[in-house]
This record gives sequence, structure tokens and C-alpha cells, in this order.
Amino acid sequence: MSVLKEDLVRLIDNPESLRRRKIKNKFFHVVLFLCTIFGVVVLAFLLYDILKKGLPWLSVDFIKNFPSRFPKKSGIYPALLGSLMLILLTTVIAFPIGVGTAIYLEEYAGNNRFTEFIKLNIANLAGVPSIIYGMLGLAVFVRALGMGRSILAGSFTMALLILPIIIISSQEAIRSVPGILKQASYALGTTKWQTVTGVILPYAIPGILTGTILSVSRALGEAAPLIVVGALSYVSFAPSSVMDAFTTLPIQIFNWASMPKKEFQNVAAAGIIVLLIILLAVNAVAIILRDKYQIRMKD
Repeated sequence: MSVLKEDLVRLIDNPESLRRRKIKNKFFHVVLFLCTIFGVVVLAFLLYDILKKGLPWLSVDFIKNFPSRFPKKSGIYPALLGSLMLILLTTVIAFPIGVGTAIYLEEYAGNNRFTEFIKLNIANLAGVPSIIYGMLGLAVFVRALGMGRSILAGSFTMALLILPIIIISSQEAIRSVPGILKQASYALGTTKWQTVTGVILPYAIPGILTGTILSVSRALGEAAPLIVVGALSYVSFAPSSVMDAFTTLPIQIFNWASMPKKEFQNVAAAGIIVLLIILLAVNAVAIILRDKYQIRMKD
């Protein structure tokens, strides 16, 4: 505190130094503003180019058709179905494990070196490149457990990818629960599990759901780990079970974008629009659920 007071006194006694600091502060604000504007402008141009190329190709037939070597006959149905099945199964696997882990670490494990070690490793796993999870999924799920290059193997791989994010977001949501609510629950004679299920989870569920859905959105746009696991770039059939071969929207879009025919660039743009619509819908669901549970908690 004494050092801070000395700096303030020095600035007051030296108006020239204070003026230079204000100039630097304004300059830094301008630089940050220009960087933000540059990113927004580039994104706007990309969206404009995608919409211009893809909208004329977007139709009901595009959604219902299978991929073809003819651009006008190409469709996205197998990739769309594969992505939806993959994400649904990934969520079913990752959500209970992630939330359960967060509850254990925050409410049951206690503060010790082992718990801190686990939390540190979970935080580190959240920053691991997705391709590493693909290699792990190939070694464990595809080969060691004999799942093959199936939707099930891809779902377990993507579940590993989003688990650290779900755990961390759930931990933050659980920590946000006021301690007075827990103490009031214990004062009424409830057990720890009753407090967790009746007080902590209802209060933390908006943050948990938001973090989960946003992590699922990330998984929906991933391609690298699925390529390693064995997702196909061309599928001429609709997967009917979790043990079938599959492709996803990002992989199908990449396949179209690499085609030599110019028309396939437009088909890829239409696929990008479909993927963007799904991502926006998933994020909208996260916002709606968060607002719904927040209003319920206020009531």
C-alpha cells in the first residue's frame, strides 16, 4: 500500500508523467479497438462469401440426398445423421461423468494434495490438442477394446475431448453456490447427498448446462480426432446403429472443399451453412436453459 501511495504522490507532483500515461492508455485502447474491428470485418466477409456461394445450393434435396460425384446431386444426409448420432451419444457419455466428477472434487474429496493434483491435471487436459485425443481413441477404443471405426468409438473419443471442459465449468458452477444455502440445509438436518441434490445442483444447473452445451458445440465442429479414429470422408449409406461406419459434417465439408470441380466449393459452402445453423441452435438452447433455470431460482 505504501508503494502505491508513493506512486500516486509522484504522479500528482509530475503532471507531465501523468499526461504520458494517459496518452499510452488511449493508444492502447485504440489498438485493441482496431484489432477487434479487424476480426469482425474479416468474419463478416467470410460469412458473406459463404452465404453468397451456399444459399443457392441449400434445399430440401440437399438435406435428403447422399453424397455424389455430381455436385447438383450431392447431399449431406449421411454426414448430418452421423453428426447428430455422434453428438447425442457423446453427451450421454460425458455429461453424467463430468458432473459427477465435479461434485466429488468439490463436495467430497476435500482439500489435499491428491485432490489438487487431480484438479491441476484436469485443467491441463482442457488445453491438450484435439488430435491427441484422436490418437488415444484409436489406440484404446478402436483397437484395444475392439470397437472398430464406429460411431461408438468416435463418441467415446469426443467424450474424452469435452470431459475436462464439462468438469471445470461444473466446478465453477458448484463453487458459485452461496455457502449460506449449504449451511441452512445442514441446519435442517439433511445429509450431504440431500444437500447436493436438493440445494447445490438446482442452484448450479444453469452454469452446468451452459458449459456442457458449449463444450458439445465444440465437439460438433471437430474433425481432427474423428479422422484419426477412422471417420470416412465419403459415406453412401445412412448409419443405423452405433457400430456402423460414419462421417460427420466437418469431414464431409472438408472432402467437398478438396474436390477439383469448382461447383463443389459451393456445395461445401452450403454444408457450412447447415453446420452454422446447428451450432447456433445448440448455443441458443444453452441460453434458453440458463435463463429458464435462473428465473426459476429467483422465484
